[in-house]
Amino acid sequence: MDASGATGHSQDLEGPLKTARRNVLIFSGAQAILGSVAPLTISIGSLAGYQLLSLDKSLATLPVTGFNVGTLLGAVLIAFLARMLGRPQAFMLGAVIGALGGALATIALFRGDFWLFAAALTLIGTCSGFTQKIRFAAADASPSFFKAKAISWILGAGVISAVIGPQLAIWAKDLFQPFTFAGTFLAIVPLAILSICILLFLKLPKPSAAAGQAEPARPLRQIVATPRFLTGMICGIGTYSLMSFVMIGAPLAMVIGCGFPTEMATLGIQWHVLAMFAPSFFTGMLITRFGAEKLVISGLLILMACAVVAHAGIELWNFWGALVLLGVGWNFGFIGATAIVASSYRPAEADKVQGFHDIVLFACVAASSFSSGKVFSAYGWSVMNLVIWPVALVCLFLVLNLLRLQRSRSVA
Repeated sequence: MDASGATGHSQDLEGPLKTARRNVLIFSGAQAILGSVAPLTISIGSLAGYQLLSLDKSLATLPVTGFNVGTLLGAVLIAFLARMLGRPQAFMLGAVIGALGGALATIALFRGDFWLFAAALTLIGTCSGFTQKIRFAAADASPSFFKAKAISWILGAGVISAVIGPQLAIWAKDLFQPFTFAGTFLAIVPLAILSICILLFLKLPKPSAAAGQAEPARPLRQIVATPRFLTGMICGIGTYSLMSFVMIGAPLAMVIGCGFPTEMATLGIQWHVLAMFAPSFFTGMLITRFGAEKLVISGLLILMACAVVAHAGIELWNFWGALVLLGVGWNFGFIGATAIVASSYRPAEADKVQGFHDIVLFACVAASSFSSGKVFSAYGWSVMNLVIWPVALVCLFLVLNLLRLQRSRSVA
């Protein structure tokens, strides 16, 4: 290509790239604000639930279970609403739902109504389900050569969320004493409004027509029966459910079980969420170099190390150290498992497989968050961490078996 041709080609790319950068920057701002709702809610939700209960304290984590159920509902709803309204409008609607949930949670805390509080956290979780799709929207709105960078920007915003959420929870929890935590959930309202103001500046390109598929789509039952898909899904469910189970129980163990201040528990969740997202900047590189299976194995071993640190004692460093290891183990295990699942289907099969995967995943995560309070109330923090071992070992066996099958196929 001559110099004039090269110049023309670079000019053709300059406009779309400039637009993509602008949109991704806006998405990142919205992600940083809306993404802070999840760590804020999770760090305080079970403690507020415990406070509202008079008799059966084992239901303390039920509101956070509602949050996880809402996340599942939000992930399903946005798929429909984005097509009906457009992605910017769908994300703004999700923020409105989050604001309503925050206001309702505040009212519930003023009234001392546990079940209204659980319903409110379901609405907040629905907003979180919408927010989880921002990274896909940012990638889809970018040229192919900019997609990886777009995702990294969104992940970077997740690190900011990990700081904003817990810090806001600490700052606002006593604003309306004696109604502890009411200020924390009321703070979700201005967060949602701010995110809507940011999203108003989006100018997304029109989606191009999908290219014809070289291969036809297989039936869903055929795809989910393959060892690769099953291994990826089970490992993803195992790592995510363990993370949810231990993370939600940790504030109860720290504050109720060991008498640490709420601020210390909230800061522990902050470090945990930072550990969940910070490795994402190089996780993709590790998958490229070593393979998704080896990354999942590393994540499972780190989760086992989390159990060891948690079993070692009940000092503050035990809780914080275990929560950091829990975050890193989730990152390696879940992202690696997601990569395994993503390699098990064809492009034409993506929507139905992803939908099936997410429904099963978040249903299991909701069950794990609900059982967290039950197990803590009945058996305590030590037994909670024993659960890590059988789940991690089953997942480890499945990944090693998948590697064995792949080696046998390559030899054949």
